[in-house]
Amino acid sequence: MLGDSLTPEVAAGFGGAFGGWLQERAGGRPVRVVLGRDGRRGSDMVRSAAVAGLLASGCDVVDLGVATTPTTAVMTDHLARTRPQPGAPSGLVAGMEITASHNPQPWCGLKCLVAEGGEHGSAACAPPPDVANAIIDRFRNGPRTLKSWSGLGTLRTDESAAEEHVDRVMEAMEAAGLCEFSSSLGHGLKVAADSVNGSGIEATRLCLESLGCDEILHIGADPSGVFSHPPEPTAENLTLPGGLCDAVREGGCDAGFAQDPDADRLALIDETGRYIGEEYTLVLSAMALLEGMRAAGARTEHAVLVTNLSTSRMLDDVAGRYGAEVVRTAVGEAHVVAAMKRLAAEGRTVVCGGEGNGGIIWPRVAYVRDSLSGMALTLRLLHAGGSRRTLSSLIAGVPSYAIVKRKVDLPDRAAATRAVEKISRAYRDHRVDRQDGAWVDFTGGPLAGKAWLHVRASNTEPIMRLIAEAPTSRDASRVLDDAAGVIAGG
Repeated sequence: MLGDSLTPEVAAGFGGAFGGWLQERAGGRPVRVVLGRDGRRGSDMVRSAAVAGLLASGCDVVDLGVATTPTTAVMTDHLARTRPQPGAPSGLVAGMEITASHNPQPWCGLKCLVAEGGEHGSAACAPPPDVANAIIDRFRNGPRTLKSWSGLGTLRTDESAAEEHVDRVMEAMEAAGLCEFSSSLGHGLKVAADSVNGSGIEATRLCLESLGCDEILHIGADPSGVFSHPPEPTAENLTLPGGLCDAVREGGCDAGFAQDPDADRLALIDETGRYIGEEYTLVLSAMALLEGMRAAGARTEHAVLVTNLSTSRMLDDVAGRYGAEVVRTAVGEAHVVAAMKRLAAEGRTVVCGGEGNGGIIWPRVAYVRDSLSGMALTLRLLHAGGSRRTLSSLIAGVPSYAIVKRKVDLPDRAAATRAVEKISRAYRDHRVDRQDGAWVDFTGGPLAGKAWLHVRASNTEPIMRLIAEAPTSRDASRVLDDAAGVIAGG
């Protein structure tokens, strides 16, 4: 929390730790760090302190100002392909975003981006767990790497980030064969967007204008840094009076797009003003990509979509229409990205990845969740093949499920291990995945191929998280009742 656990000293120390880790990795080559912030009030203090730590470690800093997390990733990729000056070694480029994502106003944090591996010119992503732990350990325990006056880094600003990000999205739409001219995708469409007064304001406006939308109703576009409503793009927050759902309905819009403060998540509103939610963002984006591939004559059989274990099986249903495969990972964007890069290196056709929290990860743009990609791909679905479709009709064409979540208190971490073992034994006749707790895909009985159960320990609390998806909320609740009984039993 700003002013409490996150102080200038903490931000400077973490910036210095990240910078020192990068310097060791660079082996004497120059290091540049691309820095963005999500626009929330107070993030400028964290930015200043983090810059001080990075400069003290000898890193050059490229300050984007207020910029979305995917924008920072795109610019990290962009600068990694350009030399700091003619004749100079290219060096090492990394990124850092000052953000607390969807968390409330008082919170803030520092998110590192590293750039290794990838395709289509994209690489920057959240570090895998072992790398993240190494950076955190350096922050907590040292060593500190501080340069003298002659070795300090330099600071410069770059105001081209939003344009670079939008250009990458536009180029990706055309390069993937999804459209001939991406600037025509929004023709005839009126859309509404809510950037919750966060970092997505400029990039969203520029993106929707560049895609050719006839009219754009942009709320939550005040750069004050004070959120216009609780910032998570959930039904509870977007259906508030005067909110995005009302704006879409009253404005006669074809779709509504809601972001969180750092604009890596996207929730959808249909043309009636109905909250569609975040689970559909990845599903519809994958549909647009697979549909576009097939229309362009590319093979979709055995193509891969990557997501985590707790994401809706709607993605499997869409993949099945095109002969594609869904690969699931442990929960967390870093796990999804690591699998995407590994599969691509193995020669697999990785179409996209993401999570059910509104996060589409499209390698042609960035290896982080990106709301701009989600907007462009949704518009492509509405305008595919020259015919108009409604968002509600697209949603109606996807089998629906209900996801129910619960928590079970535990006395200690050892109890979590015992709970996972109990679930694994009790459901051994079904398909059980142990890479993140226990994930059960029901392969027999009335819920065969229609339901899953995920039981995993919380990373921060002495609780088990129980999540189930089934055709109805009653079915999902029954699955959770049975699972809770298994955990409570001897």
